[in-house]
Amino acid sequence: MAQAVAFIGEGRMDEAKAICEQVLDGDGDNVDAIYAMGWIAFSQQDHETALARFRRVIEFKPEHARAHNNIGMILMIARDAEAAARHFERAVAHELPLREAHANLGAALLFQRKYGAAREVLQKAVDLVPDDPDMLNNLADIKLRLGEADDAIADYQRVVSLQPDLAKAHIRLAHVLRSEGKIEDALASLKRAQEVDPDHPYLRGQLLSVKMYLCDWESFTEDVDAVVEKVQAGDRAIEPFSFMGLSDSSEEQLKCARIFATDRYPAARQSIWRGERYLHERIRVAYVSADFHAHPLAFLMTGMLEHHDRSRFEIFGISFGPDRPSKIRTRLENAVDRFISVPHKDDRELALLIRELEIDIAVDRKGYTQACRTGVFALRPAPVQVNYLAYPGTMGVGYIDYIIGDRWVIPEEQEENFTEKVVCLPHTYQANDSKRPISPTVPSRMEEGLPETGFVFCSFNANWKITPAVFDIWMRLLGQVEGSVLWLKDYTEATSRNLRAEAERRGVSPDRMIFAPRVGNDKHLARHGLAGLCLDTSPYGAHTTASDALYVGVPIVTCLGQTFTARVTASVLHAAGMPELVTGTFGEYEALALELARDENALAAVKTRLEQNIKTHPLYDTELYCRHLESAYETMWARYQRGEPPESFSVPAN
Repeated sequence: MAQAVAFIGEGRMDEAKAICEQVLDGDGDNVDAIYAMGWIAFSQQDHETALARFRRVIEFKPEHARAHNNIGMILMIARDAEAAARHFERAVAHELPLREAHANLGAALLFQRKYGAAREVLQKAVDLVPDDPDMLNNLADIKLRLGEADDAIADYQRVVSLQPDLAKAHIRLAHVLRSEGKIEDALASLKRAQEVDPDHPYLRGQLLSVKMYLCDWESFTEDVDAVVEKVQAGDRAIEPFSFMGLSDSSEEQLKCARIFATDRYPAARQSIWRGERYLHERIRVAYVSADFHAHPLAFLMTGMLEHHDRSRFEIFGISFGPDRPSKIRTRLENAVDRFISVPHKDDRELALLIRELEIDIAVDRKGYTQACRTGVFALRPAPVQVNYLAYPGTMGVGYIDYIIGDRWVIPEEQEENFTEKVVCLPHTYQANDSKRPISPTVPSRMEEGLPETGFVFCSFNANWKITPAVFDIWMRLLGQVEGSVLWLKDYTEATSRNLRAEAERRGVSPDRMIFAPRVGNDKHLARHGLAGLCLDTSPYGAHTTASDALYVGVPIVTCLGQTFTARVTASVLHAAGMPELVTGTFGEYEALALELARDENALAAVKTRLEQNIKTHPLYDTELYCRHLESAYETMWARYQRGEPPESFSVPAN
């Protein structure tokens, strides 16, 4: 067997296998040969055979730590972290110095969101091998999840000092620095990662994403072109959500989503839902999200949830996000039949819960946005699975059956770039809450840092949505409207500094850039009244921010792009009966904004009509919207009950 082991170490698997088979011909119960055959199968990604071999090893030798460890690794690949943890625990118990087992057990517990237990195990592993970068890295991950950000940063810094060429450590350090608002430090860490491993998966996109957050546009065109080229080549260059802020091509976005899904969220080999036909009196719909708290999407959908017809639907809110008390959280909990908070369940546990509840329609309210749990849906826990409201594009997978849209965000000719079947609501795909509170106190211009006189352009979109091409237009508008200012959200000091510098490069005084601090949503809505006109971004336009502005009577001008992300403002404007604010080119966008800023009467007429339309048009008719969405669910459910595959359809307006 020594020769077989040597061959395995050299990667000569066929020769090693031949020796093992010869040994087993003479002694079918030879544990070393069975183990080696298991390792050969594992190295060749034949996980089923490997699993059988390793299990046979522990039948003969229950204390075989490495066999338990390898079984655990295979079960982790199958996303069965609970079973994997049991084998890692046995590996640790049988051979304490086996550091891999400690590290793997910690990873399995982390996957199950058992952060305290994972921290304890990995701390023991680090105690055994204090200078092991991988285990320090995993321990830092857990400390971050437990809210111990400073300790996590210290551990990550220790990792990069031990192994400066470990790109993933620099990337993890960048992640925690970014989460703590240290964006410039995060950018520096990502640049160091790029120096040691320029082709590390998704690193180009992460670098560009942080630069966009900072509005650091040095080499912007070259960076974007490089990322697009990598996506076209099928490389793991950028995550889909970040790509949406750079690409105005639905075809490119589909390709990016498919690359990411294949890498991170492939469909499970065996679905949790096995084709059962549920016969419930009411259709069971579960909204699965991390955003059941004071989050923009919660503000959009709470009213819709409150209007669901409980005689026909049983509504579940399944929250894997933070339990943060707030008025909107209380409304959300009261708006559903059953609210279930499960922040510590892993993907498999959450999928099993959905199956146990016999959910008919599972609605993914995260997609590929931050804190997503796409792995839950990859396990197919429900017969009908829907991409809705949070992620404005295709998931690029076969296990999401439908996407909720409308004919503005997904024109018929674009359906081929969606792996989901497209369900078109009659007015707009976007839910809105007609009962959103607005602070009765409108601040003064002085209180908001605005000049006493002069026109106020605003864009309260996230600053990472701002591109140089759009900013060029905004600066030309400031140049042509004397005394005007541009009012943006305040994110970081570095972002504001960079935008002011960009204004100065374009011949505009930095003082004409005003940054609004974070306030509660009711106060944020109230201060909109100080603005004359909202300006949309592109290719990732306003979504919640568009309906925010219209809700309080402030017009928004948009340029219609090619992708879902670039067409949402057009969707809500049409639902508000204001199609004249939708333009087809950047030239038209600039001209319309300039006309409204210069012509007080024209702008006043637009505002008057908007104020009237909000009361009479579908955008804020929450109950009507809910009826249309329910009609969509009923059609999906009926097809499933008849055993028919998903199909695209439109919901009638009546």
